[in-house]
Amino acid sequence: EPTEAGRALVRHIRSLQASLHALESEVVEFSRGVKGHLRIAANASAIAECLPADLAVFARAHPGVRLSVEELTSAEVQAAVATGRADVGLFVPPQHESELTCRPWRDGTLAVLVPRGHVLTRRRAVPFDALLDFDIVGLHLGAAAHELMRERALASGRPLNERIQVHGFDAIAQLVESGLGVAVLPAMVAERASRVFAVVPLALQEPWAQRHYLLAVRPQEVLPTVVQRFVDTLCPPHDTRAASPPAAPTGAVRLSRPRKR
Repeated sequence: EPTEAGRALVRHIRSLQASLHALESEVVEFSRGVKGHLRIAANASAIAECLPADLAVFARAHPGVRLSVEELTSAEVQAAVATGRADVGLFVPPQHESELTCRPWRDGTLAVLVPRGHVLTRRRAVPFDALLDFDIVGLHLGAAAHELMRERALASGRPLNERIQVHGFDAIAQLVESGLGVAVLPAMVAERASRVFAVVPLALQEPWAQRHYLLAVRPQEVLPTVVQRFVDTLCPPHDTRAASPPAAPTGAVRLSRPRKR
């Protein structure tokens, strides 16, 4: 069994390896005339709800920076940053990696999505308990919203009828439209889905429907320039922006699809 000193040494070695890898990558990029490469790990909700608008702002200000975004669960996002696989992580709590430096990024809201004509459309807001009477269509195991719903169902003493689990919010909306269940997903995503599919977004009447996204980086006295500029774009000092995320424009970034399990 490794000692605490041994584990600390392993973490230090991994940090050094990550720093060397980052330095090597930066040297290669600068030799090609590119100003940098920023690796971002984010959970599905962050990518769908908040990230595109902020990426567009950053990309316009720094056209020479190459961006790559990898979709992971919130726990995987934190692990990716901690091990140096990603430069920046965007996720919803809880925070599993205590050594990361985290900052508040944006606030989001969960909503309910039901097919048109569903009995719940008679309500303007729906408590979570009411959803437990129906089949649930949700994201894959490990997704933040999925884990949250399981916890709340367990606390209420009622089962969560998880009929179908998929990767991707569009797939969820299509399955809801087909009458295969109801869903809980980011409010902005639900609103967009209602413009494309025969579905209706409803307010989720729960305090935990309000979510707070965090931005995470590895603890360093001085962050690499590209990373620092990205952090300053998303979390400006003395930020007075509204908590609600902006509308998401389309943007050209390389998006890694989630790994199949």
